[in-house]
Amino acid sequence: MSDHYFTAEPASDAERRTLEVHLAGGGVEVEVAGGVFSPGGIDKGTRILLDEVPAPPAGDLLDLGCGWGPVALSMALRSPGATVWAVDVNLRALDLVRRNADRLGLSGRVRAVTPDEVPDDVTFAALWSNPPIRVGKQVLHDMLRRWLPRLVPGGAPGGAWMVVQKNLGSDSLARWIDSELGLTTARTASSKGFRVLHTTL
Repeated sequence: MSDHYFTAEPASDAERRTLEVHLAGGGVEVEVAGGVFSPGGIDKGTRILLDEVPAPPAGDLLDLGCGWGPVALSMALRSPGATVWAVDVNLRALDLVRRNADRLGLSGRVRAVTPDEVPDDVTFAALWSNPPIRVGKQVLHDMLRRWLPRLVPGGAPGGAWMVVQKNLGSDSLARWIDSELGLTTARTASSKGFRVLHTTL
């Protein structure tokens, strides 16, 4: 039985390989491995998110569902005054983020942790995410209930920036966030079947 990238300890082959990707305006070399999201490089949705969002503010930033780290690494590269919390349940992904942050000289500013390892008193100047829609609506909603209220109030470049496929419910998710959590969500970009959503307190 195959496991998923949102499994804590994937059973699939952990063989690592390096590849060059484009992050924060330049080419960098990173490590990837099976059993994490998008092991072949930067997926289409994440690429759209990274191309569309403004440079993040300083302070504590959150990459929710970090995978091997393209979003967290981009946040750290684009905001030298930030501490980036790269959060995932997949321990292999977290190890890759740590190794990639070290490779890029960012290990002091990127903290790759499980959700329960983020201190309760930390609030976030911005959240970027290509959220794991396929975990199911209930799990996704629970994730957003947990993390979106921890945003610092204010508009762009702060707030939560998420990329979601239109055919996987981006518009209904935006409506749910606003009605259930009392926040304000706008669609800031639409490209190749994906929406970029910006949520603010």
